[in-house]
Amino acid sequence: MWGCVLGLRLVCRWTPLRRAMSGGPAPPRRPRPPKDPLRHLRAREKRRSSELGTSGPSTVYVQVVAAGSRASGTALYVFSEYNRYLFNCGEGVQRLMQEHKLKVSRLDNIFLTRMNWANVGGLSGMILTLKETGLPKCVLSGPPQLRNYLEAIKVFSGPLKGIDLAVRPHTEPEYKDETMTVYQVPLVGRHLASEHRLHQSPERSVQGGVSPKCAPETGSSTAEQQCPEGDKNREALKKTDGNRRVGSRDPTLVVAFICKLHPKKGNFLVAKAKELGLPVGTAAIGPIIADLKDGKSVTFEGREILPEEVCTPPDPGLVFIVVECPREGFVDAVCENDTFRRYQDGKAEGHVALVIHITPESVLRDSRYKQWLERFGPTTEHLILNENSNTVHCLRSHKIQTQLNLIHSEIFPLLTNYQSREEEATFSVPVVRGECLLRYQLRPKPQWQRDVVAVCNSSEFVAEALELPGFQDRVKECKESLQAGPVRSGRTEHYPEIVFLGTGSAIPMKIRNVSSTLINSSSTQSLLLDCGEGTFGQLCRHYGDQVDKILCNTAAVFVSHIHADHHTGLLNILLERQRAFASLGQPSSPLLLIAPTQIMAWLHQYHDNCQEILGHVNMIPARFLVEGTKVIGPKAEALISSLLEKYGFVEFQTCEVRHCKNAFACSMEHTSGWKIVYSGDTMPCEALVRMGKDATLLIHEATLEDGLEEEAVEKTHSTTSQAIGVGMKMNAEFIMLNHFSQRYAKIPLFSADFSDKVGIAFDHMQVCFGDFATIPKLIQPLKALFADEIVEMEERKEKRELRLLKESIVASEKLADSENKASKSTPASKKREHAENHQEGPSKKLKTAN
Repeated sequence: MWGCVLGLRLVCRWTPLRRAMSGGPAPPRRPRPPKDPLRHLRAREKRRSSELGTSGPSTVYVQVVAAGSRASGTALYVFSEYNRYLFNCGEGVQRLMQEHKLKVSRLDNIFLTRMNWANVGGLSGMILTLKETGLPKCVLSGPPQLRNYLEAIKVFSGPLKGIDLAVRPHTEPEYKDETMTVYQVPLVGRHLASEHRLHQSPERSVQGGVSPKCAPETGSSTAEQQCPEGDKNREALKKTDGNRRVGSRDPTLVVAFICKLHPKKGNFLVAKAKELGLPVGTAAIGPIIADLKDGKSVTFEGREILPEEVCTPPDPGLVFIVVECPREGFVDAVCENDTFRRYQDGKAEGHVALVIHITPESVLRDSRYKQWLERFGPTTEHLILNENSNTVHCLRSHKIQTQLNLIHSEIFPLLTNYQSREEEATFSVPVVRGECLLRYQLRPKPQWQRDVVAVCNSSEFVAEALELPGFQDRVKECKESLQAGPVRSGRTEHYPEIVFLGTGSAIPMKIRNVSSTLINSSSTQSLLLDCGEGTFGQLCRHYGDQVDKILCNTAAVFVSHIHADHHTGLLNILLERQRAFASLGQPSSPLLLIAPTQIMAWLHQYHDNCQEILGHVNMIPARFLVEGTKVIGPKAEALISSLLEKYGFVEFQTCEVRHCKNAFACSMEHTSGWKIVYSGDTMPCEALVRMGKDATLLIHEATLEDGLEEEAVEKTHSTTSQAIGVGMKMNAEFIMLNHFSQRYAKIPLFSADFSDKVGIAFDHMQVCFGDFATIPKLIQPLKALFADEIVEMEERKEKRELRLLKESIVASEKLADSENKASKSTPASKKREHAENHQEGPSKKLKTAN
């Protein structure tokens, strides 16, 4: 019925347009010029081919993207009107740049100080985004292992066609473009004792008997025995350089960057020139201006004109330095470097205006490093980026959560931060501590710019929500309804608890991060379902100083498939989990990874070229947990038994779903009787329905709104109603929808199929089974909070439906025209025959009826 009403409404609205169309052609609309997203590239080429390109840019500044906190890492953005640069690209950097309107599409240079996940964790996602924007080329500078890293990400990204990724290792000459010249300075530190031991001993096996490559460290007979792929791989293992593979990771290498701005000629002062009688406004002035800006005096009408009379002073080009000193083992390499010393002694070209120190407090307190920093002199500014930064980075996430908290304080808890407790170093020269978006302007005038720093003002967020029409009334009605109903379960019955860490799809955005869900099965056991980029940062914002406890509790991770938005946060979880064990003084244990075996190719390549990680993980192939599948090998059987025992599961099952190849859903059934099913990414899937029969909770992707079924098929995802339909088929007690397209940043469109068994997931939403009756009652306050966004989405939907109707009308009119033309081309004899047959038909029927 509703479909008929909608159809009538659309036809009625379209009728005036049809009449206008039939009444004659409408006046032609002026076509809007097409957008040219790469116009800056064409402008650059034009600059390079003209003499104007020889002068440096007018505006240059360094801006903090991520100030070094444990949740957000460290990244710097450098702007000029000619170029954009990024120094380091850890997890979440793309999300921060999107939120704070730092244009990713304009990045043409990325500099990496070392091959460590803190520096490269977001690089794969950034490269994929740059490729999608149509950027033809990006230059990556840093350690030589960058080339191997780019090869490694092709395991899940596929061929990186359409973008030229030019790698410039530190061994190559300086890089030069329209803005500045960049010199790479290699710094070689000492091995940690633990690193030395690891290089001398074989790595543990992680395959469970079924890895595509062999995991153990090279140079070991054990490694050769455990490699399942025969002589070819054994030969490859033997090709070592000492105890390491050729081209392998190098934890002792850090690259610093010395960046010198190109000189900028002084500006020509037109008013002053007119006073001196110069021929301003005529053709003769061109050569005069060129000479004066080049510092040459000119003679005009017998008078010598000096450059300083009609031009501002030229800017010789300042220098800024980016240096990372990750631990004490690098202090000597930094302090004794001859290149730095030349700048400190004033023997190098250009004054050092700013040094950016990506350095922990333990190193900053080292007397050698302090003296080195202070040796630059009183006219050099110093910016420190490390974990002592307490600045809020994800401002929009904090804002939304603060407003959602007004609706229900337990389901939407306020966000927090991990606070470092390290004592801050002190210096005899001024230093500045990093804050998100803090700027240092190098040109036109060197100065700090604090007016753009991100400020988190919770009271403003609350006041803004309370002013929304009807919001307070809906919240009050909701709370009264909840008080009249059953009381929320107490803390003793709080488990299992489901914490949604990432509920968006494709790329991390300011409000919804990519896929990750934490299942706290008890106060001491947690499990992650998918692990997209930024998952660890979300854990920090959700749990604050308790994040290490949660990491130690997390014994297993399920990865549904190897698309980047579902697994690129895994490595940070592995590394930070090891740190958490050490921090809490607990013995470490490998993480159980339930995933498609294809993920091991990526883990191996990262292990070989960047950091040792394979010792932190044990692999359970997802296909081994499909019903009826035979488990191969005693190790895999032991790992599956360990998984069930750790969590008290009766069963942990997987099934293949309708998405990409090797995409899986999972189901976990607890000894206490509850059952949670997670769809991963999929179209409606019968195998999932069978596996999830009688689930307590189904967490199902709902990427697209109803009406976009064709797009859902193209992208192998589900619409809202399709996801709800799967839950109804499996007789799930409750359905939580997640993995929304980022076009529904704040809230998805509600479907007619919504009922009291359906809820919408938000980042940082935490629920338990006792909340099932509560969640549907939150919908009215949510609609009031996001009323403007819902109206905008409904208008967009209506426009889309009108466009489809218009296309349908045009298509039907074309079909009618073609039929008329076909009729006119039919011979007259055939027409008469057809007419006679048409007339005879009714009479015959009439006789029969009589």
